[in-house]
Amino acid sequence: MSDNELGTFLRTRREAVTPAEVGLPTGPRRRTPGLRRAELATLAGISVEYLTRLEQGRDRNPSSQVLGALADALRLAVHDRILLRRLAKESGDDAVLCSGGMTPTRMVRPTTRALLDRLEPTPAVLLNWLGDILAYTTGYERLAAPLGLLDGAQPSILRFVFIDERARAAFPDWDRVADEQVAAFRHEAPSSDPHAAALIDELTVTAGAPFADRMAAMPVMPRPTGADLVAHPEVGPLRLAHETLALPNDGQRLIVHLPADDATADALDRLNGRRPGALRAVNN
Repeated sequence: MSDNELGTFLRTRREAVTPAEVGLPTGPRRRTPGLRRAELATLAGISVEYLTRLEQGRDRNPSSQVLGALADALRLAVHDRILLRRLAKESGDDAVLCSGGMTPTRMVRPTTRALLDRLEPTPAVLLNWLGDILAYTTGYERLAAPLGLLDGAQPSILRFVFIDERARAAFPDWDRVADEQVAAFRHEAPSSDPHAAALIDELTVTAGAPFADRMAAMPVMPRPTGADLVAHPEVGPLRLAHETLALPNDGQRLIVHLPADDATADALDRLNGRRPGALRAVNN
């Protein structure tokens, strides 16, 4: 096995990308298959010298921002971005992330679970400051599961929005949803939290510019209320108003979704197998 797997990965992916694929002219005399180092370096916003050191294994500690820029420039799919990040972590000299400080809890208090029970069949979900989905009503499960939002052992709304290809189809107004998720994350996650730092590094590589650019922008306050459009595969378009209830002692927030029009109210009733009129529309 090569002791420079990160460099080999970058070089082979660079050679597999044609200039035309990244909007560059294709000259008649090219000795290098795929992109030249200078071309990739320009696209990624780094120096040729630094890219050369990475490919040759003379630098094994690229930042998540550099990895994200290279992944964007190489048009890597999500699974390749995940592999790139793993290779970088394995080849680097950094110490394992310290888990000191505050820990984002995944424990749900009995009173919070009781509150969720009382909200049935309303779609409601409990999140911690990392966007991990901790608990939800059956109404939320029927809403979110067909979208793919609850897939995996530890579903995460941030990871779904930014790295799951189904998210852009699920949320027609994806840009605004992405803005809101980053705003909530930046507002709630403690600046010293190593778990938040690890998630930022992960998404900077796996999601690239759509996440990194939002993290680099001026922070804004998240909206506690609003309305979202959801393209549901079973009942069609939904317009959902939401209210956010903060549980500051737990570092959690409860988001309750309500139908914002009569068509959405009827659609949610169908999802829950209830007679029309069980959920009433809330007019904003």
